[in-house]
Amino acid sequence: MKSFVRLGATLGLVGSTLLGSSFLGNLQALALPAEQVIQKLQTIPVFTVTDAKGSPLVRSIKNAQNKDVSVAGIFISQGDAQGFVDQLKKNNPALGKSVQVSPVSLGEVYRLGQANQNKPDGLNFAFIPKQQQVQSAVNLLRKSGQQVNTFDGTPLFVAKAGKDKGYLTVQQGNQQVIPFFFEQEQLQGMVERFKKQKPELASTVEVQVVNLQGLIQALRDSNKPEINSIVLVPANESMQFLQKASSAPRQAPAPAKPPQNRRR
Repeated sequence: MKSFVRLGATLGLVGSTLLGSSFLGNLQALALPAEQVIQKLQTIPVFTVTDAKGSPLVRSIKNAQNKDVSVAGIFISQGDAQGFVDQLKKNNPALGKSVQVSPVSLGEVYRLGQANQNKPDGLNFAFIPKQQQVQSAVNLLRKSGQQVNTFDGTPLFVAKAGKDKGYLTVQQGNQQVIPFFFEQEQLQGMVERFKKQKPELASTVEVQVVNLQGLIQALRDSNKPEINSIVLVPANESMQFLQKASSAPRQAPAPAKPPQNRRR
């Protein structure tokens, strides 16, 4: 598992002092180099199902060109990943007893995805969001007047406020950052603090939802330096995992082995 860098900064972000709103323009006009994209994603733990050797459990599906492709599921929630394993043990005991939930950083998933992007037999990844947050995203879109029944992808929640609808920011060290949350409930706490600090702007607050994959594409493909202000905030469940991981005794890493993908 890749290490999760800047752990303290990430865990402390939710309780940071809110500064206000900062107008940074359209996210589609922003950008970062590949290594900086990986660094931004590195602090987010995600979870996959692997065998005892650490090779991912994959399945073969048809793509848009009707060709077979190998796909590994990437769970945003550790609990959802464990639920999948528990169900697998019931439906396929022989396979279920040989697999486990393994953490990996979102940055590593992104790196592997980029490395496999143009390979005909490369491994693909499918993100599996927490359904409670998907429903929250649907509710937000409906509240804004959109007629939707589902949300495509993994939702991230962000808030804007003020006449120019600038993104709400928090202070992280000497920098103002724009937090994007995997849980709407976390963002709501930040919004409530902002409304108390700036009651004159309370009525202008607007919560928005964006797609994780779309945000990653914006980080990768755009050109303005303000993109460096974006920070992803893990869900509470993931923060608890990070805290446990940071306090656990470190073991010497085992020699790396070539992946031998298990299929189901």
